[in-house]
Amino acid sequence: MNIFEHNRIMIIGNNGGGKSTLAKGLAAITGLPLVHLDAIYWLPDLQAPPEDEWLRLHAEIIAGEKWVIDGNYRQGGTLEPRWAAADLVIHLEVNRLVCLAGAVIRNCKARPDDGPREFKQSFDRRFFTMCRAIWDYSRARRDKLLAPRERYPDTPFFVIKGRRNMRRLLKEWNKEAQQC
Repeated sequence: MNIFEHNRIMIIGNNGGGKSTLAKGLAAITGLPLVHLDAIYWLPDLQAPPEDEWLRLHAEIIAGEKWVIDGNYRQGGTLEPRWAAADLVIHLEVNRLVCLAGAVIRNCKARPDDGPREFKQSFDRRFFTMCRAIWDYSRARRDKLLAPRERYPDTPFFVIKGRRNMRRLLKEWNKEAQQC
């Protein structure tokens, strides 16, 4: 896969799977602007924005000529327009036990792509609800997340299985970028 021929890359997959890591790596390698949906969606105190505001902001972002976007957001029907705007969709498939471990690790440290700086991670009901969603990903959420693929068969779709393959591909793409 020639990652450098794509200007709008959408990354989806289970929570804790490494979408943000992949997005950061791709943005650094390709020079494409990076958008973490977690960072732009959540308001202070982890409040969701009004739907009209979210839809407006999302439309502005996907109208851009170049981007790497990570996140699975379907709120307000934003998944399908994002898929339609993308010229490459990458689905990161990671074992759910690895995703759970990733979520626990992520919950223990502050990250700029997590959303409002005022938000403090904790092992609360919301966290355990997310863990349940991670565990149920292959049954419940995966099919909904991949549904637009049938409606956009011309959009290139690439699956990366596992974090090891993700790291290997990032190294390969980085080497290719340095040779250009």
